[in-house]
Amino acid sequence: MVAAEFSSGAFGSTEMRSFGLQVLRGRWFMLFASMLILSVAGATYMFALYSNEVKISLGYDQTTLNLLSFFKDLGGNVGIIAGLVNEVTAPWVVLLIGSVMNFFGYFMIWLAVTGRTSKPRVWQMCLYICLGANSQTFSNTGAVVSCVKNFPSSRGSVLGLLKGLVGLSGAIITQLYRAFYGDHSKALILLIAWLPAAVSIVFLPIIRLIKIVRQPNELRIFYNLLYCTLGLAGFLMALIIMQHKLNFSRICYIGGASVVLILLFLPIAVVIIEEFKLWKTKIKAVNEPIQLKVVAENPAPAELVPVATPQTQQKHKSCLQTVFKPPVRGEDYSILQALFSIDMLILIIVTICGVGGTLTAIDNLGQIGSSLGYPTDSISTFISLVSIWNYLGRVTSGFSSEALLKKYKFPRPLMLTLVLLLSCVGHLLIAFGVPNSLYFSSVIIGFCFGAQWPLIFAIISELFGLKYYATLINFGGAASPIGAYILNVKVAGNLYDAAALKQLQALGKTRKEGQDLTCVGVECYKLAFIIIAAVALFGSLVSFILVIRTRKFYQSDIYKKFREEAEAAEADFTRGVVGAGTSSSSKAAQGPEADLDSKT
Repeated sequence: MVAAEFSSGAFGSTEMRSFGLQVLRGRWFMLFASMLILSVAGATYMFALYSNEVKISLGYDQTTLNLLSFFKDLGGNVGIIAGLVNEVTAPWVVLLIGSVMNFFGYFMIWLAVTGRTSKPRVWQMCLYICLGANSQTFSNTGAVVSCVKNFPSSRGSVLGLLKGLVGLSGAIITQLYRAFYGDHSKALILLIAWLPAAVSIVFLPIIRLIKIVRQPNELRIFYNLLYCTLGLAGFLMALIIMQHKLNFSRICYIGGASVVLILLFLPIAVVIIEEFKLWKTKIKAVNEPIQLKVVAENPAPAELVPVATPQTQQKHKSCLQTVFKPPVRGEDYSILQALFSIDMLILIIVTICGVGGTLTAIDNLGQIGSSLGYPTDSISTFISLVSIWNYLGRVTSGFSSEALLKKYKFPRPLMLTLVLLLSCVGHLLIAFGVPNSLYFSSVIIGFCFGAQWPLIFAIISELFGLKYYATLINFGGAASPIGAYILNVKVAGNLYDAAALKQLQALGKTRKEGQDLTCVGVECYKLAFIIIAAVALFGSLVSFILVIRTRKFYQSDIYKKFREEAEAAEADFTRGVVGAGTSSSSKAAQGPEADLDSKT
């Protein structure tokens, strides 16, 4: 007999969960919880806001500060450990580990900057910021991977929405920080320490894998969630402009932050409405008259003869024997098969060139603005613009690539190539220091940096499957700090310090030990960003090779497997409802004895 999952009664049955419990345990509330976690998980993009405090408090030069920035990028992008942990544990374990790391890393930095502990050595500060930033990979892995697996046919929309909120989190945290602490920039580090950890811990039980179901209106719901976040981004943009033009009081900052929180929680209305529709559908299905069909109670199962396929035969071989014999694109690759594939090598090179260059620009935005003579409030505006356009780049690339792929078979690698070409424009604007162009370059850099991530993560999921997705996206993301180290520390940092020393010598002065090196003028970053623009151009050419390699794959129906799985799950759900109705009808016909038998 099929166990009853629903009964003919509405909410009175012990088998029927309450509507509130259904909301909390539904896929959409899980997505909403992931949105909140990631909306405060982008502390790595706020380094420019507190880097000057670190530099002054601890007496660092620009090269040392860029080294600290490199370890921040290393921690924020090397999530291989998070991916491996996610393969063997539940998502809540990953989120819990990330919360502990986040609080410890940034709290230790706050203690050092405020002088509450003795001045740490450079390697200790590198360790602290690496641990704190690495917590972001645990948040990303626990939340993003779970959502992609729960919505496999809408992965572009999922990645665009969630990664977009990571990009927007810099502007969100900035508004909350001003409301909580005013203009005490050191307190920003404290806020970064406790807020993301607290939000992740609140939603630990919610983030989990849920059985795939098929909903015809799924894309519409994603667009409704997108509209909510676009409203939040639009309000933040208007708020930043007003704060730039007007002198805001503490009350104004508190009022602005309150509206930000309201808009941040607005998607819960979309979730509740959708879950209410699903609940009404379940109730209607249970209460509809059911036609009974007499079948054998325990039919003999048909004997199944396993069919040998290339995939099943590979399972009996060791991973080393099959590492250079991967399955076709779209099937589940092993970790080694993916890592040794040419497609993954291309994606790693593209990430080094593209993300590494845009990340260098973002990390140095404060110093770039200062060297070009922009006022302090304008520099804060640049950073907020990067955060907002980072968000817009992510949602635009995620949703548009999904729509273009489904409607026109437009390959995601081609969109990635176009994004890299656009980033060259932003780098060249910085290099030549065109008057007032930093506003435009910050918009372009923020957009291009954000747009790359959903595309890279979606391409990995489509080419190599979802079985080891948690580990593979973190291997892909690990290429970012390599590019950041080469372009930020070795290129931008060294060339900046060399230009500063040259200016100092031109004034007939010599640098004293521990003296801060400050460079003024276009020459500070000119050569560095010409090199970065050339690297981004090379990355676009490499990305186009992937376009050519995967053109046939993207012309095929790449989501067919997931639609079939969803249809099978839907069929199971229908059988469950029929079984529930049959069970309740049988009990009604047999009287109280049947109910007593079922209890015993």
